[in-house]
Amino acid sequence: MPNLNTTSVKKRSYDAIVIGSGMSGGWAAKELCEKGLKTLVLEKGRMVQHITDYTTANLDNWDFEHHGMLTAEDQPKYHVQSRSGFVGESNKHFYTNDLENPYKEAKRFDWIRGNQVGGRTLLWGKHCYRWSDLDFEANARDGIAIDWPIRYKDIADWYTYVEKFVGISGEKLGLSHLPDGYFLPPMELNCLEKHFKKEVESKYKGRHITIGRVAHLTEPQPWHLELGRGKCLNRNRCSRGCPYGAYFSSNAATLPAAQRTGKFTIRPHSVVHSIIFDEKKQRATGVRVIDSESKEMIEYRAKVIFCCASTLASTQILLNSVSGRFPNGMGNDSGELGHNLMDHHYRTGAQGSYDGFEDEYYKGRRPTGVFVPRYVNLDAATRNPKFIRGFDYQGIGADRGNWGRGNGIEGVGGAFKDSLFKPGGWGMGLMGFGECLPYHENKVTLDPNEKDQWGLPIMVLDAEIKENEYKMREQMKNDAAEMLESAGFKNITPFDFAGGMGIGIHEMGTARMGKDPKTSVLNARNQIHGVPNVFVTDGSCMTSASCVNPSITYMALTARAADFAVEALKKREL
Repeated sequence: MPNLNTTSVKKRSYDAIVIGSGMSGGWAAKELCEKGLKTLVLEKGRMVQHITDYTTANLDNWDFEHHGMLTAEDQPKYHVQSRSGFVGESNKHFYTNDLENPYKEAKRFDWIRGNQVGGRTLLWGKHCYRWSDLDFEANARDGIAIDWPIRYKDIADWYTYVEKFVGISGEKLGLSHLPDGYFLPPMELNCLEKHFKKEVESKYKGRHITIGRVAHLTEPQPWHLELGRGKCLNRNRCSRGCPYGAYFSSNAATLPAAQRTGKFTIRPHSVVHSIIFDEKKQRATGVRVIDSESKEMIEYRAKVIFCCASTLASTQILLNSVSGRFPNGMGNDSGELGHNLMDHHYRTGAQGSYDGFEDEYYKGRRPTGVFVPRYVNLDAATRNPKFIRGFDYQGIGADRGNWGRGNGIEGVGGAFKDSLFKPGGWGMGLMGFGECLPYHENKVTLDPNEKDQWGLPIMVLDAEIKENEYKMREQMKNDAAEMLESAGFKNITPFDFAGGMGIGIHEMGTARMGKDPKTSVLNARNQIHGVPNVFVTDGSCMTSASCVNPSITYMALTARAADFAVEALKKREL
């Protein structure tokens, strides 16, 4: 057992503690600090300073010793992270070392992590879509799991609030199932994508083709400029960190906003062991931390605690926070803590080539692609009898072959090299994102026998997609191929690379919100049932998954919960 630090309690006391510095943690820090609370942010990983620690952001591909590939020495360190296809020499330092942070897979689970200040906000895809009541009412409508305790109207204004600060570029569509938001000017579809849009929308009623709604500043507003954020330059080197602050990250936006209040303290290298519960007060009184470098145990005190470590990490903390009152983990009266693990399933769709537009090209490396909103199971007219819920397409689009097309084809000499300096042919892909149902048996537990280097029980992940998702994937693939064919594409190739759960990097649901403490972990305000001064606002709070990216919903829920927490503190209700 690590030694307990004896520093005075006073020096280790704050108004609020936030566990995690990523998407939800950054927002919790900003909101609590701006509302006057002296706030400590605890981060498991290392410090990453905005701009100065983006060490590869301005390097060209030829500047890398190993041509962007992981070395034989690095490959074992990132053996899980590499399943994403996103890890390479340019960004490996923002991904978790799998050897140092092990977990067990009862079933394959691709847990993609970023343990550092900023978390996965340095790595995310940046797509931001509001949920609608189609999503919040889905469980109740289908008789699946439990009902959400909130509806769209409860967080609509909070969506607007966070969208203004974040900066979301996108096009308004006027769709009830995909509400419009506060948008900056959208990025532009290229000529082939515009052709695809025209053909598909004319042939398929209810299908819409637009540009992805993403957290990139296309037209920075004064409040963005005040934080030192600038316009997106279409470099598409986002995974290396953006020195311009053009995409939203905790490092570029929420944490600087918190810091400028003078109420902000951040402590990296802080592995949270557990949340401390006072049996007499029936409240949480602080957080137990292990210094990742010295292995020293330290206790910090606070009036309110926001658990925002990411879905699985937050659940690990709660399961490890045992007491007389909560012998099976904090807030686990229902037995649902760790259950109902969800993700989005994707990597299925189709791609094809197109003859034409040889005299047209595009400018820059646009960091987003085409988005096709959900069009299945919206109502009786769009019902598919084979599965429930829905899917969309996002993240890919149309482009022309570049010099890299020379790999794997025959050719040598000057003429061959010269040919690669000319644009290749046009091609386009569609990749689906589908909803995963909240199956109770999809779960995370703690291994009772095996511990990590800090003495914490190792997590065991046991989750899989099921028949409903597989049937949905079939239509996702077939519809993509059909739409490409209808728009005149050739050499159409459907694909389906399921992988394991987790690969969507949208894990959620293990500490779900609900109306009844007997069937949920959190209430409508993201408070733990039975521990009202602990709020959980990361992905673990989700009751269902929708088919659109959840990050903007995490942000809205966090801002809403922080506002409630501060008001409750003022009224001495916490």
